[in-house]
Amino acid sequence: MVDQLPSIFDQYKSYINFYLKSGLDQKADSQLSGFKNNLYNILSYGMGWTDKSGNPVNIPGGKLLRPTLCLFATEASGGKTDKAIKTAIALEYIHNFSLFHDDIQDQDEIRHHRPTVWFVWGKPKAITAGNVLRSIADVTSSDLLSSDIKHTDAVTISKTMTTGYLEMIEGQFLDLSYESRHDITVQEYLDMISHKTGALIRCSMELGAHIGSGDNEVIESFRESGRALGYLFQITDDVLGIWGDKSKTGKPVGQDIARKKNSLPVVHALSNADNKQSSVLKSIYGKEELDNNDVDAVLNIMESIGTKNYIKSLADKYSKSALKSFSSAKIDSEFVANFEELVQFLSTRNH
Repeated sequence: MVDQLPSIFDQYKSYINFYLKSGLDQKADSQLSGFKNNLYNILSYGMGWTDKSGNPVNIPGGKLLRPTLCLFATEASGGKTDKAIKTAIALEYIHNFSLFHDDIQDQDEIRHHRPTVWFVWGKPKAITAGNVLRSIADVTSSDLLSSDIKHTDAVTISKTMTTGYLEMIEGQFLDLSYESRHDITVQEYLDMISHKTGALIRCSMELGAHIGSGDNEVIESFRESGRALGYLFQITDDVLGIWGDKSKTGKPVGQDIARKKNSLPVVHALSNADNKQSSVLKSIYGKEELDNNDVDAVLNIMESIGTKNYIKSLADKYSKSALKSFSSAKIDSEFVANFEELVQFLSTRNH
């Protein structure tokens, strides 16, 4: 398993954080005055910058994957990061808006080793704060019209981003509609995660290439590479939701089973169990609450039918697809090496 983030995360992290914080400060000062003492504290807490009282903290936060991919794709395709930074931070605001709402819908009380926004401030305020972040993303995106990016490009970027997060929301709706169902196929699940998780990751690569190159073939290569990365990221996330190390993920081992979440390992087990195993699984998932014995029973069935090996083969498939699409754009070897490091990390990450 991999602990250290790939070098491209360090390369862009301080740059992204500076613009994320200054962007939120500017919007709070100009458009959220009167709400800043409370709402701004919620937003900055949710972004991982402060504690619930508004005091600065230094804790491990999100990976900033989407803005990092956007800036990396811009440079790899021949562009400058200063033209892509507003797009990159808008993507991160959108991602965090989705986390605020997802944590409510999934009843998650912990994210990044501390209480979630809704658990601290309640669901109504968390919903509102999430909506504000999405609006800030829209305003940030509209700022492109006053930048040195062509107006036609700014409109394309805004449309692609909005379409992407609409697709993300549709994926979340599908995910919610699959709850308590035991007949979801693996293909249905993969289609869902291509929306919920994959849409913004794909957009990050696509928009970076649009800003950096503008060449349709390059954009298509990066889009397809981002599509494969989306699958890879969620597949690995689903593995961590069941077999992950609590000290790394901040969540208990087997949590997705205990919560009766239809993640990929569960969908695979339900789809491939024999009659006896299927009866056991349906009996377990028909309970109101699961205990440790139930979790162990599900894990044993997954072990016997090779669920983990199957998921590893899927991860390998999408790793290769991401690398192949990226390389097809004829990118400099330096960027190819960085991308290979990133794909390796996403394949083997433990948090």
